[in-house]
Amino acid sequence: MPFRIGDKWAAMIIRCLEGGPRRFSELRVALRGITPKVLTQSLRALERDGLVLRHVADSATPRVEYELSALGRSLLGPLAVMCAWAEEHWEQLLDARESWAG
Repeated sequence: MPFRIGDKWAAMIIRCLEGGPRRFSELRVALRGITPKVLTQSLRALERDGLVLRHVADSATPRVEYELSALGRSLLGPLAVMCAWAEEHWEQLLDARESWAG
């Protein structure tokens, strides 16, 4: 499966790029808690899978931006449904986690 829907950061990166292109540093601010190494790995995997495009602007200091491809944008609808489901069942999810004795 080329896209792991359960990947901890992939869905959040896609949602962060929903509003348009962002630089690496902007993504790090929006995704508090992600390390630069993990963000780099996740962006590369999303780029490899055709969901994210990487643009390097020619200038004295290279400017790199990431944006969703058309394929990546097609995931926004399903992700919105998943987020709505999680919000609707949030209390049940927390109760289940608390009662788990694993």
